[in-house]
Amino acid sequence: MNAPDAREDQQPNKPQIALDPAFSPEELDRLTDDIIAALKTVYDPEIPADIYELGLIYKVDVDDSRFVNIDMTLTAPGCPVAGEMPKWVEDAVAAVPGVSGARVTMVFDPPWDQSRMSETARVALDMW
Repeated sequence: MNAPDAREDQQPNKPQIALDPAFSPEELDRLTDDIIAALKTVYDPEIPADIYELGLIYKVDVDDSRFVNIDMTLTAPGCPVAGEMPKWVEDAVAAVPGVSGARVTMVFDPPWDQSRMSETARVALDMW
């Protein structure tokens, strides 16, 4: 089982991030930053904010083989891109240097709500 690093934080848009403790601190920081950057390249085509800032990513777990498991949700279970978005996320994260692959699991518990959005997403959507 992977131990969560110090970045574990359940504030809006801050998913639980767990990386294998065998990685050096520098590698942990680089992988975390690069994975977050990759997640921020994925957008719901109907919403002008990325999935990370929307708070759709609930958990990121990197194992010792550098495989990334991601728990994510959607703004609504009937989202028109529900069948496509997990593949977009897997492709974006799998392209991060040093990552051996990625798998997304869709979860709906807890259900997403607007309180998970970052200030950046709130500004983009004009939702205060």
